[in-house]
Amino acid sequence: MRAHTSTVEPLDDAAALAGQIRAVVGKLTRRLRGKAPPGGLSWSQARVLGRLEREGPTTLTALAREENMRSQSMGAIVGPLAEAGLIVGAPDPSDGRQTLLSVTAKGRDKVLANRRIREDWLAERMRATLTAEERAALTRALALMDIIADD
Repeated sequence: MRAHTSTVEPLDDAAALAGQIRAVVGKLTRRLRGKAPPGGLSWSQARVLGRLEREGPTTLTALAREENMRSQSMGAIVGPLAEAGLIVGAPDPSDGRQTLLSVTAKGRDKVLANRRIREDWLAERMRATLTAEERAALTRALALMDIIADD
């Protein structure tokens, strides 16, 4: 295992630590995005497909709200997903005027394959660059970040 260095400095100041966490998470996100292209989808379409796979069926309006966009803009994103057979709409059982969008088996396969590529790359990077002790420290830090991320 090769020696490695980090630009992250130990910090006691919460504001400075928050800035560094944001920067590192952003850098990691960009690296992960580069490892698994969305397979003919825009990044917005890939993000919406992933959200439906993770969180389950929802309405176009709710998706738009969660993604901070107008319903019309979300419609332009989900339309091609439906045409490609990656999502499907069905009447909402509690309100027949609404349509619930959900991921299809084909859509789930696409999301899972994309996720597998990214997770395999990340696991390999961790094995190649971190000691077992460092991976254990990362596990502890991840638990703390999960606490922070909870509402």
